Amino acid sequence: MPHYDLVILGAGSGNMLFGEEFAHLRCAIVEPGRFGGTCLNRGCIPSKMFVVAADAAEEARAAARLGVHATVEPVDWKTVRDRVFRRIDPLHDSAVDYRRDNGIDVYSEEARFVAPKVLQVGAERITADTFVVSVGSRPLVPDIPGLDSVPFHTSDTIMRIEDSPASLVILGGGFIAAEFGHVFSAFGSDVTIIQRGPRLLMAEDEQVSERFTELASRRHRLLLGATVAAVERRPGGVEVSMTCADGDHVVQAEMLLVCTGRRPNSDRLDAAAGGLELDGHGHIVTDNSYRTSVPGVWALGDVVNHFQLKHMANAESRVVRHNLLHPDDLRTLSNKVAPHAVFTSPQIASVGLTEQEARRRGVEYLVSVRDYADTAYGWALEDTTGFVKVLADPHDRSILGAHIIGPQAATLIQPLIQAMSLGQTADQVGRDVLYIHPALTEAVEQALLDL
Repeated sequence: MPHYDLVILGAGSGNMLFGEEFAHLRCAIVEPGRFGGTCLNRGCIPSKMFVVAADAAEEARAAARLGVHATVEPVDWKTVRDRVFRRIDPLHDSAVDYRRDNGIDVYSEEARFVAPKVLQVGAERITADTFVVSVGSRPLVPDIPGLDSVPFHTSDTIMRIEDSPASLVILGGGFIAAEFGHVFSAFGSDVTIIQRGPRLLMAEDEQVSERFTELASRRHRLLLGATVAAVERRPGGVEVSMTCADGDHVVQAEMLLVCTGRRPNSDRLDAAAGGLELDGHGHIVTDNSYRTSVPGVWALGDVVNHFQLKHMANAESRVVRHNLLHPDDLRTLSNKVAPHAVFTSPQIASVGLTEQEARRRGVEYLVSVRDYADTAYGWALEDTTGFVKVLADPHDRSILGAHIIGPQAATLIQPLIQAMSLGQTADQVGRDVLYIHPALTEAVEQALLDL
């Protein structure tokens, strides 16, 4: 039974832990899939490469508002797809070779705990003084009658299809549905989105969610407040039957995409057999330093937190790396500000409290909303729908939350994230900083000055 000093489970953010400081240890990494994890192979990176292509097509079609008359030939799906994966796919083999060349054993079979700190990997059992569990998450497939007997895709598979479909029905109304709805609509597919709630992107600030839902309704068929009753195979595709507030509906499409959430991979690892405490959602429970209930076992990323964000997993990886090297000087994340963005059309970014959360918690707040159209660059864009929304504490003037919908939202929100992380007030960030004119950041400045 091989014994190691350090074993890392999962080659996404967990793969970032290794460095020359561990060179004197006997180390191994276990990854039954592809190095790089969800983000590189099935998530953030390839999806954004598709989004960039979708943005280009959409902007060309919309350029007439600027006096630029352009047309878009049918988008070449195979060229777009191959551009993405010809860059991504070779990275796996080079990553495996790099680890092996540096003395780290690589196991490429499925692994599961059979006892605390005893791991079954294929036909072999291994033990270690220290384990780091970073096995990520996977798409959640709901229990819908007929779904197990029809062809469907999830975010794991949809980007590798042979051609874009003439029609696509998407189950779910979260950020994955919003992004792929944008991609396939821009590429020419007839998109229908079926959402259980009354709006799309229900986790966003209500005002943002309402604005995005209204804009999405101009591009897609939206069926909201829907309860899916059954899915059936039909010639040339699938049929989805559902009940909505206005009655029963049936939708047929060439292809079905299921985007109804994600679940942690703790069950595949048999974390419970390894003595690891799990919460009600199947996430591994850790303390603030990412130690689990088993001494010597640490965990990070999607299998631990509910954010499902690569930048959060990367930050946790840096903390765990320090803690492995400095067990007498344990760190936690310096703050719990967890920003996110949705790379749809229009782009959305958010950090901190939404207005509905503030109301629900009884938090006092001031709120300011400024339209992109109030800025010179907003005029240049001819943007009539984007806005910046900021919430602040009326007493200490700290920024409680920020929400942006519109072009460059994920970039525009960064100074507000920094202010929240560093404890700067709305007044400091609004009055004591110069904002370039006529850049779009003036929308942020104006919202802060309003406060």
